[in-house]
Amino acid sequence: MDASRTRRAGRPGPVTALACSLLFAAGCSDAGSGAPGEREGATARAAAPRAANDLQADYQRVINDVLPSVVQIQAGGSLGSGIVYDDQGHVVTNAHVVGDSRTFRVTTARTGEALDAALVSSYPEQDLAVIKLDGMPDGTKAARIGDSAKVEVGQIVLAMGSPLGLSSSVTQGIVSATGRTVTEGRGGGGTGATIGNMVQTSAAINPGNSGGALVNLDGEVVGIPTLAATDPGLGDSAAPGIGFAIPASMVKTVADQIVEDGRVTDSGRAALGVTARTVVDDGYRPAGVAVVEVGDGTAADEAGLRPGDVVVRLGDAEITTITSLAEALASMRPGDRTEVTYTRDGDERTAEVTLGEQ
Repeated sequence: MDASRTRRAGRPGPVTALACSLLFAAGCSDAGSGAPGEREGATARAAAPRAANDLQADYQRVINDVLPSVVQIQAGGSLGSGIVYDDQGHVVTNAHVVGDSRTFRVTTARTGEALDAALVSSYPEQDLAVIKLDGMPDGTKAARIGDSAKVEVGQIVLAMGSPLGLSSSVTQGIVSATGRTVTEGRGGGGTGATIGNMVQTSAAINPGNSGGALVNLDGEVVGIPTLAATDPGLGDSAAPGIGFAIPASMVKTVADQIVEDGRVTDSGRAALGVTARTVVDDGYRPAGVAVVEVGDGTAADEAGLRPGDVVVRLGDAEITTITSLAEALASMRPGDRTEVTYTRDGDERTAEVTLGEQ
């Protein structure tokens, strides 16, 4: 369901790096110091496998703790993943996993038994959805949602889900970056959503991982794996080791509203309030976003924008396409004041705008 392709997960990098660093330290000891140097080297060599075993034990503890909260979701002819959100049987997943389906077959990690579930609500703008199991099977438990604001580059994370239909699979990596803004494609079932503040990870994310769990070594879900990067220069083939997860904070914000109200009532997503399209210059290069329609009472309406205007900048962000406008808005919040730059009848103008809510 993601834009990624199959790729092989590598050997656990952190274990190898730790072992190499310790052996390197031992190799740097003074060979002329005699017995003390030899003892230091022996101590370092003994510490390396102990450290590796400790890390392996951490992996196994987290996997045993979290897998009972990870499920496989069958929506029509497609497969994805989800996490059990509470003890009432609510399951959070991606909107592109549920697609247009209203009912689902859900398989748990412990029993392998297929259970019925129904859609509560889907929120494609953030590529999140909540479905509800008919009942909570034995051995299944709600996931622990972590604080994604505490996620740091370099942290070890595990991705759990059903890549290529292989249920209860686990891959490992690190947090490669935070605060990424990513726009999904619409092909392959994607929603076309532009999502801000995503967690980038080197853990392998393949089709079927979508909606699963990205967890830290405390067993907390810090994100929901959603898509993998592709390289247009290689025919949109997968870019290995570059995957993205929706941060746990946004997952909790959206899921709590759907569970409580049956829908998202406060998106937290900024909006300009226009229907628009990308325009190109004489060289057929993207040159801005033409306003087709302005909603009454919207931010754009109050700022004086009207159909025919071409937006070329929002705040400090250059606007050349619909995607660049969406990405600029994804980094802002409703109520933020900023400057919009646009052209009208060949003249460039600016206006202050107070952003609304999507």
